[in-house]
Amino acid sequence: MPRNFPETEVAAAVGGVPVRWESVRGGGYATNTAKWTIDLDDGRRAFAKVALDELAAGWLRNEERVYSVLDASFLPSLLGWHDSGEATVLVLEDLGDAHWPPPWASDQVSLVVDALEAVHASTPPAGLPTLESLREELDGWPVVAAEPEPFLSTGICSRAWLAEALPRLAQASAGCDLGGDALLHMDVRSDNLCIRGDQALLVDWNHACVGNPLLDLVAWAPSLRTEGGPEPWALVDDSKGQSALVAGYFAARVGLPAPPTAPAVREVQRLQLEVALPWAAREIGLRQIDGSGRA
Repeated sequence: MPRNFPETEVAAAVGGVPVRWESVRGGGYATNTAKWTIDLDDGRRAFAKVALDELAAGWLRNEERVYSVLDASFLPSLLGWHDSGEATVLVLEDLGDAHWPPPWASDQVSLVVDALEAVHASTPPAGLPTLESLREELDGWPVVAAEPEPFLSTGICSRAWLAEALPRLAQASAGCDLGGDALLHMDVRSDNLCIRGDQALLVDWNHACVGNPLLDLVAWAPSLRTEGGPEPWALVDDSKGQSALVAGYFAARVGLPAPPTAPAVREVQRLQLEVALPWAAREIGLRQIDGSGRA
């Protein structure tokens, strides 16, 4: 997969000639996708994502499935698509002039909630996985129960607290309702959304699925709180057990080595777990977490 700008492939995708391009750093914690802002010869500005491995190529194919079917106010425009043995390239309208939070204003949080309501009311593209089919991947408490040491090594809670809390966390997580027929983004975070005027737009649709729309809000709430947003229960007054599911997802991963394609992901996950776990404990009536100290 090319690491240099794939000029020929982008031109084929958009039907125009790139005249200037600039590599974009940051935005998410995965390193297996190259990103470029582009000026085209017809005056358009574009944003291109180029897969650097087959995993990222699959993500871009998932995204293209959404962009090619939906025409909605919460989506940037799809400008082009190229998928060959040499390169997988997704080209969207450039959103560089939008506001990419943080910081957050309360009305911007409301705009994202409104956009998610529109997402959930949209007809999902064919072929998306169901949220229920992802339960085993999302529910991390069985993993923690089988091998608690990676999680305990983080110092987020004591061994005694985990022993007391784990059965109820696992029960709440395993029993939460994931069924439904709504379209979900499933990766709502500030690096995957922006505000333009009075509209929130969502990008990075590689995890889109179909199921209970509540999980988009519940999964977003911890990262929003880490960026100065409201307490999670102010955004979602009753997660119906999904806060335990989200906490378990992070708990099963936070003490593991980071994958080479996302070297910073564990610290991001830790920050979210430090919100999600107390939220889950609050909802199901567990005693206050007694952390054993930051590792």
